[in-house]
Amino acid sequence: MTVAADDRMLAVTCRAWAEYASLPLELVPRPAMRAGGVRIAIHAAGVSFATTLITAGQHQTKPPLPFTPGTEVAGIVTECAPGVKRVKPGDRVCAAPEWGGHAEEVVALEHNVFPIPADLPFATAVQFPLSYGTAYGALVWRAALKAGETLLVFGASGAVGLAAVEVGKALGARVIACVGSEEKAAVARAHGAEHALVGPPESLREEIRRLAGSHGVDVVFDPVGGAAFEVAMRVAAPLARLIVIGFASGTRPIVPANILLVKNIDVIGFYFGRYIWDGVVPRVPWDEQVADAFVQLFRWYGAGALEPTAPLRFPLQQYREAMASVVGRRAIGKVVLEMPIAGGD
Repeated sequence: MTVAADDRMLAVTCRAWAEYASLPLELVPRPAMRAGGVRIAIHAAGVSFATTLITAGQHQTKPPLPFTPGTEVAGIVTECAPGVKRVKPGDRVCAAPEWGGHAEEVVALEHNVFPIPADLPFATAVQFPLSYGTAYGALVWRAALKAGETLLVFGASGAVGLAAVEVGKALGARVIACVGSEEKAAVARAHGAEHALVGPPESLREEIRRLAGSHGVDVVFDPVGGAAFEVAMRVAAPLARLIVIGFASGTRPIVPANILLVKNIDVIGFYFGRYIWDGVVPRVPWDEQVADAFVQLFRWYGAGALEPTAPLRFPLQQYREAMASVVGRRAIGKVVLEMPIAGGD
């Protein structure tokens, strides 16, 4: 299927709450320009587990039906609304639209669009808007991770987990990564983890304690929940910060208040969408803070401190297979859809 030379484009379309795998790929009208909008010809789009929750109506974000899922893109700016100053047509960018990314084109709001370095491929750049943005916001803004502290990362072979490993290392922390296989452990070590432990979280508690020493773990980055959160509470140091990112295990943990009390632990939720998506909160308070975060992330990338994994790529037409690799946890790092327009980076 190819796009006709008119105002239509290929897009995965959600017309009723449903499993992602049941959604059709259709020719639909190009998105209309909006105030503050930036039109992007998408070369690559990220695929994430959260998207399955959104299309099923099980996520806090509920786009108006019908909609196209996808919240991470990279490509070339083709049009800007009046007053847009951050980017211009022809710029290479990554972006975090509220939805609309699994298509050939999207209109994102200016504050969610970020110019990317000239040497950063689109399929790699797509990891920055949410994966690295989440890792940076969680560890810098919320956890205030300091050089010399010990950081424990669960789910460290996923896109956001690997980003947390790298950001933690860039901040000078000692990183302990928890993964599900020796192959994934090797990747975590290559990306900055001092130690990478293999196995279900409940089997790793004593080894984490041994590696963390008598003091314990200062900061925990947990996108897994369930048993991982329970282990985190046990290995946490006094005054530790536990950052709740998500519940990939499918189990939302119950916080044992007695341990919080005895250890003076902070359990901190972090949802990056609250800082970036229009309509969630008033825009102004965090726009500059978010922009500064991406300046720092790309500065680290330029210095070689961040080395995003080579993504697992699928053509747009194989969007179901791409999501299956995410849901089945077969991928290391980011899974990416490449659009028909993308003849290469």
